[in-house]
Amino acid sequence: MLAPAMSPNLKARSALAAASLLLATPVLAQAPQSGTPPTQAAPPSPPEGAPPAQAQPTMTKPPELVQQVAAPYPPEALAEGLTASVRLIITIAADGTVSDVLPTEPAGHGFDEAALAAVRQFRFSPAEVDGVPAPVQVEYVYHFTLDAPPTEGSGQEQVQAAPKATLTGQLISRGSRSRVAGATVRCGDDPEAPEAISDADGRFTLEVPPGECAVRVVASGFQLYQTKEQLQENVTTEVNFFLAPAAGALETVVRSERPKKEVVRRTITREEAQRTPGTFGDPIRVIQTLPGVARAPFISGELLVRGSNPGQTATMMDGVGIPILFHLLGGPSVVNAEFIDQLDFYPGGYGSQYGRAVGGIVEVGTRKGAADTFHGSVKVDVLDAGFFLEAPVTDGISVAAAARRSYIDTLLPVFLPKSEGSTLSVVPRYWDYQLRVDFGAKRGARSEEEAQAQAGGARSTGYVMAFGSDDQLRVVSSGPKTERDLSIDTQTLFHRIKGDWTYRKGALTSVFTPYLGYDANSFEFGAAKQDGVGYTVGAREVLGLELSSALTVRTGLDLVYEHQSYDVQFPAPENFEYVAFPGAESVGELLVEKIGLGAFDGALFVEADLKVGKFTFTPGVRGNLQSAGNTRNLALDPRLWVRFAATERTNLKGSLGLYSQPPETFRFIDLPYGNPDLIYQRAFQSSLGVDHRLTDVLNVDVTGFFNRRFNNIVAPGQLVTRSGGGVVQLPYSNEGIGRALGLEVMVKKDRASASDKWSGWLSYTFSRSLDGRAGPKPDGGGGFGGGFGGDGDETYGLSPFDQTHILTLVSSYVLGNGWELGGRFRYTTGRPTTPLNHTFDLYQADRNRFNGTYGPYASARTAGFHQLDVRLDKSWQFQSWTLGAYIDVQNLYNAENVEFVFNDYRLRQEYEVPGIPILPVVGVKGSF
Repeated sequence: MLAPAMSPNLKARSALAAASLLLATPVLAQAPQSGTPPTQAAPPSPPEGAPPAQAQPTMTKPPELVQQVAAPYPPEALAEGLTASVRLIITIAADGTVSDVLPTEPAGHGFDEAALAAVRQFRFSPAEVDGVPAPVQVEYVYHFTLDAPPTEGSGQEQVQAAPKATLTGQLISRGSRSRVAGATVRCGDDPEAPEAISDADGRFTLEVPPGECAVRVVASGFQLYQTKEQLQENVTTEVNFFLAPAAGALETVVRSERPKKEVVRRTITREEAQRTPGTFGDPIRVIQTLPGVARAPFISGELLVRGSNPGQTATMMDGVGIPILFHLLGGPSVVNAEFIDQLDFYPGGYGSQYGRAVGGIVEVGTRKGAADTFHGSVKVDVLDAGFFLEAPVTDGISVAAAARRSYIDTLLPVFLPKSEGSTLSVVPRYWDYQLRVDFGAKRGARSEEEAQAQAGGARSTGYVMAFGSDDQLRVVSSGPKTERDLSIDTQTLFHRIKGDWTYRKGALTSVFTPYLGYDANSFEFGAAKQDGVGYTVGAREVLGLELSSALTVRTGLDLVYEHQSYDVQFPAPENFEYVAFPGAESVGELLVEKIGLGAFDGALFVEADLKVGKFTFTPGVRGNLQSAGNTRNLALDPRLWVRFAATERTNLKGSLGLYSQPPETFRFIDLPYGNPDLIYQRAFQSSLGVDHRLTDVLNVDVTGFFNRRFNNIVAPGQLVTRSGGGVVQLPYSNEGIGRALGLEVMVKKDRASASDKWSGWLSYTFSRSLDGRAGPKPDGGGGFGGGFGGDGDETYGLSPFDQTHILTLVSSYVLGNGWELGGRFRYTTGRPTTPLNHTFDLYQADRNRFNGTYGPYASARTAGFHQLDVRLDKSWQFQSWTLGAYIDVQNLYNAENVEFVFNDYRLRQEYEVPGIPILPVVGVKGSF
């Protein structure tokens, strides 16, 4: 019999706030299979459409309920003496507010409406994933009860005398064997029932009354796990529960919620990138689909960012510069996909910590080895084969390694065109490796503050990493009608060894990064040959101090010294070492040289983050010093970044600043090969934009930019008078100028939960890029940076890499039962060209060769590039490992996009060479 109506007693507990990230719909409870030992629970079958298990994020700080609102008891239910438990899924935003509430099991009688209205007013302390504020979804039970008079004999003595049973075990991620930490384990729905939280090894111990235990496991990034266990009095039952991931690893890395220090930083998660069609499972190639990136010729793999030219965008791996980001022939990247933790792309407006670039910055971050158990993967497709392994050595020490080797040199020629006059035979070969050892990061701490407390007030972590890559490429073009062959042999090799020591104490953070490098390259083009070797030693120190919640200061040093040496053999420049004679072109005058030179480049930077109301200001300055031979160069780069939080969903942002890039060391060698008087290349960058979150899963980002380049390297340089008399043309000079303006738009739709099957993005860039040179034009026009029309002192023309419109549409859809289908469509405006206007043969008798007659510079364009790529994935999830297979079809409808143009020897006709035709890549991947 019910007691008289009293005020409602709220029994909902905030302990469940350490629940699941993006929790899926609860699955049905499953009893143990027949034959299963009593100490082993049978895992549930993988859900339909479950993708392969990936490394899961770690909830370093669960949300805590800091403000709750009591719901009014529904009058009808109160009059009838009804009680209810309303089970809810609460979405907690990164700021701790409740952004959405959904009931899972309707209770009726007005309970659902009352609970929803109250919970929407709750406030939580923000949850943190991997130390970063992040949105989460938690399961929450709101209980409506009527208090009854206490029964006799229900004292503390009876509670203590109650019989107990013990349930202990380990939580394991199905398909990857990863341990699941921070999960809540309880028996049944009773709000007063005991519960346990799994530790860093996924272990838990739960003491409950004997009998049937309706086990309920709620874990971050996993589906709700339910089963039943029969527990005996004073007996410990040990089990292993295999939890199914809630979705693919779109939630593996929550990076977009980090406080941004740049106007535009586009971050891609590993799983999202690996499943992008046309990338062959390579996350870094996704950069080519982002706004602000123009399409480079397929053989180069260059990054052309916001109108910049090749070589003006810096590529880094774990903070260390690397010479190339992609293997030759436009990919894949030089980093194994499984080794990538995050990929940050800064098209412009980046902070003072970054330098040595007047274009953009691409930084690839690798991940440390697993802390729980041994994991790995093996991938094989028609392009290459590779492996990835990671494992803990002991508590606080882990190791990860990867390697890859191609055999594309055997298979690619099968797919290349063989039509008359346009045969292109490409023979590439590549390999790469990565090895990383981490130390100092003890398991068990759920926050940085807790980790420092365990370490006695301060702690140190770090790692040592070695990585490298090698590429060899031979290109041969021929055909009956071309009457001209092109033969190129190249090799690019690099190795890097770096250390990383991070020290944290309170508000102070210090990151010290020393590194060593070795580079080798060779190049052969006809009679010209070059073999180069470079040695690099460098270090970075970044010191950060959080003075208050509104002010953080960072400062540091960025130092590098490199020595390069070259063995060169090539025809001597005419009119420098010899005078050309009529009737034939000299082929006997070859210069054979051994050249060496060292150069130092250092920078001191300081910047601060200042929050004033809704504004965040990040002023900074970077001072640069270069020393090469007898040359000393200085450059000062002030920068400013501003963000205004107009609303909770809308941010305005802007930046402006100066950027410097030192000329490559080899350009400082003496005449006739270089120019020892070169200075820093400079650029002024500015941008203004807005980002708006239309919904929790749909975001729009619009950014306009204007960049101006000056003191850039051009070739050839100006004519100068030599000290001993005579005139010579410099091979390089700092007379390059340029400007670029444009608009970037990105609309991105994420998956809301495991049941949301569609995701993708649309990116569009409008860009106008001009190149030129200050001062008079050199004789004969010249190549890059020269040859523009007009007779003024300052000449401009379209950049050879200008692409006015760049459109990319990427989408993927989960079909179910492990199947996923994706597509990518790309369109870009054709590149500017100077047309061949052949009206008569122009024969140069003293050189014994023909010259062409051309129209106005950059007055024509190649046809626009368009291509559709499709990818189909299928995964099979077993208890301790996952098998995946895919087919990635590039250029599905076999578009003949022009990549190169060759002329016959009389320069009468141009021959277009199309790029890669339809190319299906089939592969399999096993991971455990």
